[in-house]
Amino acid sequence: MSIRPVKHESTATPTMEGAGVKLHRVFGFGDPAMTDPFLMMDDFRNDNPAEYIRGFPWHPHRGIETITYVLAGTVEHGDSLGNSGLLGAGDIQWMTAGSGIMHQEMPKGDFAGRMHGFQLWANLPSSLKMTPPRYQDVKSIDIPIVVDDDGTAVRVICGDFWGKAGPVDGVAAEPIYLDVSVPPGRKKRLPVDTYRNAFAYIFAGSGTFRDASKPFGVRVEKEVDGEELNIRDMSGNRTLVVFDSGDEVTVQAGDQGIRFLLVSGKPIEEPVAWHGPIVMNSREEIMQAMRELQNGTFIKAAH
Repeated sequence: MSIRPVKHESTATPTMEGAGVKLHRVFGFGDPAMTDPFLMMDDFRNDNPAEYIRGFPWHPHRGIETITYVLAGTVEHGDSLGNSGLLGAGDIQWMTAGSGIMHQEMPKGDFAGRMHGFQLWANLPSSLKMTPPRYQDVKSIDIPIVVDDDGTAVRVICGDFWGKAGPVDGVAAEPIYLDVSVPPGRKKRLPVDTYRNAFAYIFAGSGTFRDASKPFGVRVEKEVDGEELNIRDMSGNRTLVVFDSGDEVTVQAGDQGIRFLLVSGKPIEEPVAWHGPIVMNSREEIMQAMRELQNGTFIKAAH
């Protein structure tokens, strides 16, 4: 077995999307080869409804798949094809935009005002860019959880892991998408196919990955004795770790344990041209999509 070394480590950066939603961008709009087939990931954990309630009104998607994972609160979605639904805590939506849809996502917090979740964009190969759109909405209860003898728990959202198969299937990148929780002080080895690109995103607790530095803190605002202070949170929260080649990942959990997403997929290795949520292989295809948006032919008839 060969341990995957770490080739990149960073913290998610604050940004704003939609109609004024404050979130953190984990990666995206940089070099797509680093995380191929994954293009972008956003962490939209927020406890202040004023900073997310305006949501993500109608916008186009083409050429990609979007994966929305809700931890707290709800997301109401709808599209130009008449699809609609509600994602709750623990639910997943895997949307294949394919040839194109108009889409909206409107978040609502839980009883405490919390709206927590993630959205990941996966690229589609050129042969599937114009495939008919489709959805896979999966309820939390249908996502298998496997618990190892040492207490490590893994929610298997997509792909096969430790003898369990995630409920999301038929995705072009054949990803494995896991929500991993390792108890305090435990060291864990997790298999990852050698021919996949892989990354981990820490969102609770702290820990170290082999050959990685200790996850560094991010600046957060906290209220102390009634005063807002900008301090450095050393939990490792919001740390992205991108791995080099190998067939397993090793993680050492800190004193509070560690929880992270572990995602891997087969690289597509094709040119990437994008304009916001429209991702094609060439600038000419992007221009064609923009012309179709303007003349009303962006949405294709069902095949």
